Amino acid sequence: MRPDEPPRRIRAVYDEHTIVVYQAYSPEIAEPALAAGTFVAPFRRERMTWIKPSFLWMMYRCAWASKPGQERVLAITITRSGFEWALAHACLSHYQPKLYPDREVWAERLQASPVRVQWDPERDLAHRPLSYRSLQVGLGGIAVGHYLDRWITGIRDVTGDVRQLWSMVAAGKLDAAARALPEERPYPLPVAVAAAIGASS
Repeated sequence: MRPDEPPRRIRAVYDEHTIVVYQAYSPEIAEPALAAGTFVAPFRRERMTWIKPSFLWMMYRCAWASKPGQERVLAITITRSGFEWALAHACLSHYQPKLYPDREVWAERLQASPVRVQWDPERDLAHRPLSYRSLQVGLGGIAVGHYLDRWITGIRDVTGDVRQLWSMVAAGKLDAAARALPEERPYPLPVAVAAAIGASS
C-alpha cells in the first residue's frame, strides 16, 4: 500500500453493482451456505454476523483458515446498495467524540442501530498491524435478514486460495503472495455515509 494511505478507508473488490466481503466458518456452516447460496441453519439469524471487505484482515482474524470454527473462508458477493444501507444505518462500536455529541447520544444510537462498525488496524501478510485501518461491519436484527434474503448474490469457497497463499508466506515468498492477493481498490462511499462511519475523506 502507498505510504499516504488515509487512516480510515474501505478497500475492497467490487464492480458497478456488487462488493465482495469475507467470512470464515466451520464446514458445518459453510457447506450448507455454499449449497443454498446464502446462510441457512445451523447458521443462526439471531446472532450478529461480521463481514469484512479486507481479505488480509480476514486472514489475520482466521489465521489463514487455521482457527477452530473458521476453517472455511467464504467470499460473499453482496449488492453495493445493501452494503451502503448497512453503513448508513450503522453506529460505531466505540464512542468517538468527533462523530457523536456525547456518550449518551452514542449509546442511544448503538442501542437502536441494527449495524455496528469498527475500524481495526489493517494487517500485512505476516499479520503485523499497519498504520491505517480496515472496516468490520456487524449485522444484527433486521440487517441480518436483509443480508441473507436480499443482499447476497453469490458465495464462493476460497479456502484453497487461502492455503496456497499461506504456503507462499510460510516459504518466504512474500512478493509472489502479494501479487496473488485479491485486487482491492478504494471503495467510493456517498459523502453522508462516509461521514456517518468516520471514513477518511
